[in-house]
Amino acid sequence: MGQQQEDFVRSFCDAWGDGTDSSRPDVEKILSMMAEDAEWQLWVPGGPVVKGKAALREEITRQMGFATNNKCNEVNIVSNDRMVMQERSDTAIILGRSCPHQMVAIYEFNDKGLISHWREYLDMADLTRKMGVDESFAADGGASSTI
Repeated sequence: MGQQQEDFVRSFCDAWGDGTDSSRPDVEKILSMMAEDAEWQLWVPGGPVVKGKAALREEITRQMGFATNNKCNEVNIVSNDRMVMQERSDTAIILGRSCPHQMVAIYEFNDKGLISHWREYLDMADLTRKMGVDESFAADGGASSTI
């Protein structure tokens, strides 16, 4: 059963883009893989929690306004039938700058096999430096950005 969940997460990550200039997140596919009441914690510790499909759509669309060339690159993965932990070495262009970043993502699944909770553990101070913006951007998830 864990292999099925790992393949599901790989497909979910692929929906965010292939790293090329022309690829964009497939918002409909991403949302179809998440429970109605899904929660996404943008970074741990301390990052904002986005709850429900309407808010998830809004957050993904917001991020598409300043991030392009997304590519999730799996390093390691481990799972059981209810949870997948994935170490990644992702790439993106954020605010026009190359922003490779390391993270661990944890996905929890509901009884229907959809993502119910998704947490990303990453060093936002490192990512903020690569973006070339001040730390207030990371402190509020970019919400105060005019981008």
